[in-house]
Amino acid sequence: MLISGNEAVALAAQRAGVALGTGYPGTPSTEILERFSELGGRAQWAPNEKVAFEVAIGVAYASARAVVTMKHVGLNVAADPLFTAAYTGVSGALVVVSADDPGMASSQNEQDNRRYAVAAGVPMLEPADSQEAYDFTLQAIEISERWGLPVMLRMTTRVCHSKSVVHPERTCAPPPPPSYTRDIAARVMIPSNARPAHRRLRAKLAQIAEWNETSGPNRVIPGSNSLGIIADGVAFQHAREAAPEASFLQLGMTHPLPVETIRKFANSVERCVVIEEGDPYLADTIRAAGISVESKPEMFRFGELNVDRVRRILAGDTTPEPAPPPGKAPELCNGCPYRTVYRALRNLDCIVAGDIGCYSLGALPPFEALETLVCMGAAIGVGLGLRHVLPPEEARRVVSVIGDSTFVHSGITGLVEMVYNPPSTGHVVIILDNSTTAMTGFQEHPATGRTLDHQPTGKLIIEDLCRALGVADTHVIDPTRDPEAFEKLLGDSLASGRLAVIIARRSCLLVTGRLRELERCQ
Repeated sequence: MLISGNEAVALAAQRAGVALGTGYPGTPSTEILERFSELGGRAQWAPNEKVAFEVAIGVAYASARAVVTMKHVGLNVAADPLFTAAYTGVSGALVVVSADDPGMASSQNEQDNRRYAVAAGVPMLEPADSQEAYDFTLQAIEISERWGLPVMLRMTTRVCHSKSVVHPERTCAPPPPPSYTRDIAARVMIPSNARPAHRRLRAKLAQIAEWNETSGPNRVIPGSNSLGIIADGVAFQHAREAAPEASFLQLGMTHPLPVETIRKFANSVERCVVIEEGDPYLADTIRAAGISVESKPEMFRFGELNVDRVRRILAGDTTPEPAPPPGKAPELCNGCPYRTVYRALRNLDCIVAGDIGCYSLGALPPFEALETLVCMGAAIGVGLGLRHVLPPEEARRVVSVIGDSTFVHSGITGLVEMVYNPPSTGHVVIILDNSTTAMTGFQEHPATGRTLDHQPTGKLIIEDLCRALGVADTHVIDPTRDPEAFEKLLGDSLASGRLAVIIARRSCLLVTGRLRELERCQ
């Protein structure tokens, strides 16, 4: 098969009998669950990554197999259950797919989530292509069931989206029937239980480290003794092409590391270089073990690696890299309902705390009307902070702008904060409701009333929720029908000094036809 890394993970999950795939859409991980569903697997979008992770834990407590998917910043949201699930362990299998985005193709940072595996104390596998994405997914399930731990499958944009040949011959044992065994001491993490759980975790990691030395998914490719390269993930592919004559140690399990295997390899070559994207995670850990290796210069910490950059690393070339050719700046689609909203915000000279989604493009010309963007759901909290401390006349200009999917993901608690600790000048929140999760490919969410595969389900009514939380001034308006009326409503809300939510509801033009067809079929 010629398939992407994401499709390979989905195929392996389906063939392994994964009982549930859950997650939150986020580039570059989104297609895993979509493909898993197309293959007949049970897949669902959760309101956010933390909820998805907790649902997956429940599946794995019931001795079944679960896969939870998210992009790298999503693991920040799911970090709380991740760390404690390592203590409680699981009875079935729990595979955590973290899709990192070196170079920030579609993200607000390029954090290196290999650090999470170390901090949480969970095993981590890193595939280099679609074949390994398939094989490592199956191996992650086996490791999780053998040692009763969540296992992290760390992907990157290039591995997620590139296609390569996969021979899906490998299988794993079929899953046992789901069942639940009561074990309070193992699963209730009060201090008296958590202390011995931590010791059990460290003992398991020591066992896995020993296994990784002899049986882990690492391989030595013999070559010249003058140059040895240690690499993981897609960096291995780049390095093979850049220096085909070298000896290679490809690390498939990068936590816990096979330190003695690395030591033996490094001693077998005259020069040993670590090639890795992102942080010098491998190089730092290997050096800490007293093994002499070369790391990449700091300038190569940023962005994706490629063959030319690897050649420069090997040559010690730190001359400035050529600037990338200018591209066309992204912009809101013609006819996008957000255009009306940003025009009004600019006309009223608002200070706009923004959020993650298509509407992030409001920060760019021609509007330049969005002034902060931190993380999912931050718009409301940041806007409230500005309101609390700015002089009254300036504070009254502050507006928080957030999308419908993002509001469900992590904006609801911000609204609770607004009601609980209201600024003296009030506050205005605009929820841009375009009936989809547009930025990541038009996925469903709880406020669309449709599941991952577009079937009808319970629907969150955003305006009912806002009023139930105590925001009496909750308005629903189509900003494109009467732009002047929308601007007047916004101006009146700002001048009122009260708490207000304006739901600017208009379906994204790119999904309008599909929505009509779905409604017709239902």
